[in-house]
Amino acid sequence: MVQRQLPNPAELLELMKFKKPELDGRKRRLEGALTIADLRTIAKRRTPKAAFDYTDGSAEGEISLTRARQAFEDVEFHPGILKPAPDVDTSADILGGLSALPFGIAPTGFTRLMQTEGEIAGAGAAAAAGIPFTLSTLGTTSIEGVKAANPHGRNWFQLYVMRDREISYELTRRAAASGFDTLHFTVDTPVAGARLRDKRNGFSIPPQLTLGTIINAIPRPWWWFDFLTTPKLEFASLSTTGGTVGELLDAAMDPTISYDDLAVIRDLWPGKIVIKGVQNVEDAVRLQGEGVDGIVLSNHGGRQLDRAPVPFHLLPSVRKAVGDDFTVMVDTGIMNGADIVASIALGADFTLIGRAYLYGLMAGGRQGVDRAIEILRTEIVRTMRLLGVSSLAELEPAHVTQLTRLVPLARNAEETASR
Repeated sequence: MVQRQLPNPAELLELMKFKKPELDGRKRRLEGALTIADLRTIAKRRTPKAAFDYTDGSAEGEISLTRARQAFEDVEFHPGILKPAPDVDTSADILGGLSALPFGIAPTGFTRLMQTEGEIAGAGAAAAAGIPFTLSTLGTTSIEGVKAANPHGRNWFQLYVMRDREISYELTRRAAASGFDTLHFTVDTPVAGARLRDKRNGFSIPPQLTLGTIINAIPRPWWWFDFLTTPKLEFASLSTTGGTVGELLDAAMDPTISYDDLAVIRDLWPGKIVIKGVQNVEDAVRLQGEGVDGIVLSNHGGRQLDRAPVPFHLLPSVRKAVGDDFTVMVDTGIMNGADIVASIALGADFTLIGRAYLYGLMAGGRQGVDRAIEILRTEIVRTMRLLGVSSLAELEPAHVTQLTRLVPLARNAEETASR
């Protein structure tokens, strides 16, 4: 029989310690977010549907994005045992400089549409975390504004080769003059992808008021207050080039972009240059031969060609083809620090996060971006410790298996014939 006794009040008090309530609503909701998915939930609640869907959505049936996220979920890790890792070094040497973490912030357009602090919040959070920040050609903060927000950190610039080439050339010169150290020459946008959520929402830049917009905005007055009481939403780096927002967006897509354009930009750009939007092994090898400093395996977050290759799936074969001394980065679908660890293990030198940072921005401005970075940092460190590694250099392909759902029929036939 269990011996019973009257409760001791002193012992009860030790067990029942009440947490001090947090009166700051923003801080309270961000502290309650334990994952990037939690930040997404908060962002969806706080952001008008058209703006949230522009961020959250992708092209056509959104198959590319779904597959990219599924690829990371289909990772199987193989931890080593009895390998103490009390101190974990998450720093990465990337493109001639250090990053405190193996990821940077990817370029995103219309960022102040999601939340009014926009790129300033992203650049400031990146500076505080010691990671690179990438500004988009279609950013809503100027090149010079990002430099002011991140004066001592690493700033990268993503370039669209526009139909009026002189606009792109001038942007290249301005980014170089402002001390940006790396250029992301983007090659996966000859035309705009079909983003059906935006069409169904009647989404436009700048946003236009409709009855549906007003009804959706009623429970989100803070977003509209911020939007209406802050500077006009525009492509800040393009504000002096003339044309409406729609005309500039259309001009950023040009199906005639070629290796000749790459040669011109390389002559103009004094720093590192990487090609963003590589989606097959052959192009990776050719670009290595062209002498660029690296590539980003990317399908533009699934926002261009639906059913495009999954960058994470491409990673092992690209790394094998280009060898160990060529910089390979990867983006699209990253929602967890474990996704980043798996990418590094399979050969990526670095990763870029887009939506993960924007969910934090929409959830809580600059503090929300800080929280997104901290969530990913915590997940990276925990995953590395559980794998038994103390540094990124110790990660290797043996730590990861890519479980396959999407196996080409031809491969199935070859395997069957070989048995």
